[in-house]
Amino acid sequence: MRTAADTKQERINLRLKHGAKKALERAASFEGKTVSNFILTSALAHAEKTIHKHEVMSLNNRDSEAFFNALVKPVRFNKKLAAAFEEHDQRVTSK
Repeated sequence: MRTAADTKQERINLRLKHGAKKALERAASFEGKTVSNFILTSALAHAEKTIHKHEVMSLNNRDSEAFFNALVKPVRFNKKLAAAFEEHDQRVTSK
């Protein structure tokens, strides 16, 4: 049984050329899907790839080693960095 939270409430409308609509209908029929379902699953798959491309960083061996070494190496504060932290502590109040 569907609850109110399960129902689809968002909508996207598309305007497209006749040829594009026919191509989508044909592709959807090959997969046994409705046009809406075909468009949704295709768009979501592409969206996931795009999100992954922009949110995940891949490094080669040399760069990953440099990154790891930067993380494990102790940080040395010079006078300017220490002064910046001190100024930050004086200006910013945490809640």
